[in-house]
Amino acid sequence: MSTLAVEIHPLAQKVEFTDDDLVVSLVDGRKVTVPLIWFPRLSNASKNQIEKYEILGDGEGIHWPEIDEDLSVAGLLRGAR
Repeated sequence: MSTLAVEIHPLAQKVEFTDDDLVVSLVDGRKVTVPLIWFPRLSNASKNQIEKYEILGDGEGIHWPEIDEDLSVAGLLRGAR
């Protein structure tokens, strides 16, 4: 008997913000919430700057061009700051 191993790559679909948190919705339905304070460029940016993000690739990362910040979805899931 063999088992098929399915490799799942977490991909971002949408990014939202609260006053204190970054919330990344993934295409598989999960949401990753992390404190903005973990990322000084994001926590020090204006609301307008953090709302201007780009999803990279098929959703593997997030980029903020105005503040030159990049985050990977895999890193967020690992708890990397």
